[in-house]
Amino acid sequence: MNNNIPVFCPGLTDGSLGDMLYFHSFQSPGLIIDVVQDIRAMNGEAVHASPRKTGMIILGGGLPKHHICNANMMRNGADYAVFINTAQEFDGSDSGAHPDEAVSWGKIRGSAKTVKVHCDATIAFPLLVAETFASRMMQCGNTGC
Repeated sequence: MNNNIPVFCPGLTDGSLGDMLYFHSFQSPGLIIDVVQDIRAMNGEAVHASPRKTGMIILGGGLPKHHICNANMMRNGADYAVFINTAQEFDGSDSGAHPDEAVSWGKIRGSAKTVKVHCDATIAFPLLVAETFASRMMQCGNTGC
């Protein structure tokens, strides 16, 4: 955790990384990954955010999108949501779903401000960060506005 910002990876053991953890455990036993504690911590972040608001910036989709949306369902929905991915809605995937689908599940509040950006996240997210934060940093310089 850096700057008190927790980082969660609910699919840590999925795929090749899970295989590498498996092989690593023979050479260096003792590594413990507690997925139950991770889900408790992630859901707890959302649940205990009240009365503050929560927002989601989801880059891509799939399992991480599901987990962060589900965590916000535990608090009756997120207040803001930005989905950035190239997935389309027509195939019925969670990745391609628009924010209004998450509203129907209670993962996003009906009053929330939402947007889905149909673009590769490696293109859109740096532009979003630059417009949101970098321009402010340039204005503030070293004064730290």
